[in-house]
Amino acid sequence: MLVVWMFRRIGRQVASRGARWLLYPITMVLAVAAIGGGYETVREALDARAYPPPGELVDIGGHRLHLSCVGAGSPTVILEPGLGASSADMSWIAPVVARDTRVCVYDRAGRGWSDPVDEPQDADHIAADLHTLLTEAHVDGPYVLAGHSFGGLYVRDFAAQFPDQVAGLVLLDSTASRVRPSAVNAQAPTVGRVLTVVPAVAHLGVGRIIASSDYESLPPDIQAEARANASTSRQLASTLQEYREGATSVQQASALTDLGDKPLIVLTAGTGHNPTWQSAQDRLATLSTNALHRTAADTTHVSMLQDQADSAAASQAVRDVVASVRSGKPLPTR
Repeated sequence: MLVVWMFRRIGRQVASRGARWLLYPITMVLAVAAIGGGYETVREALDARAYPPPGELVDIGGHRLHLSCVGAGSPTVILEPGLGASSADMSWIAPVVARDTRVCVYDRAGRGWSDPVDEPQDADHIAADLHTLLTEAHVDGPYVLAGHSFGGLYVRDFAAQFPDQVAGLVLLDSTASRVRPSAVNAQAPTVGRVLTVVPAVAHLGVGRIIASSDYESLPPDIQAEARANASTSRQLASTLQEYREGATSVQQASALTDLGDKPLIVLTAGTGHNPTWQSAQDRLATLSTNALHRTAADTTHVSMLQDQADSAAASQAVRDVVASVRSGKPLPTR
């Protein structure tokens, strides 16, 4: 009704035909924005009630992070999802690993149910947040850390900052190749400008449109929850914040140069990568004297987590590292 009223007012009070034709589309855009914004506000409120956090919200000093732990035993496994991902992306792996030991998944700042923050989201900050989270939640180490994609940077940084708290590592198709800081830093102004408009665009429901066709290979009871969380402005902003700090995170993660004989498995997706990526994965496997580099055949970077069959290789890699930590024996060569 308001749109009709505005059109009538324009028709009556704007004498120039050209001006009227200019104002009509502007009015329509504003109307669509208002409708989209209202719809998204209602949907986010409904989603918050429909999908409460499965774990606990832990105050780590100024903001809360979501943490969910299942299973029993030690060492505790901490799963770290990649860029743009949340704890939901680990929904195939976590229950399988929980058959053997305690496993915890969490959402970084701005993801899932965790609060957003204004500070830089580079590897040092993310690893420090995780350490504080585990301390405040009384989750004792040392831990087996498993990181996918960008998450591999963050678990390597954690191992560099808190070596005594790490019993083993699993790098799941982890970001590893050297990134020229100048190349990524050149994109920083563009990413910064995008960050300023993300909240407004997300509030119009754009994030919901993007997420509507994703997560179809996750467990059926998780799909809607994952889409709801991925649609929020805070998750889109958090993804861009981490991307903007990508070159810094790569440099920070490179502080880890030697794991000694702590078990390490590097698992690489067998599909979709060039020889440069494969070589970088080989180099990651040199971080420990007790390391294996496996390739998951017919598996992509995404399906390694989100597909039930393809995630089996990732789950097995984590379980093998846990077994090696418990037994004190070298990793199996199979």
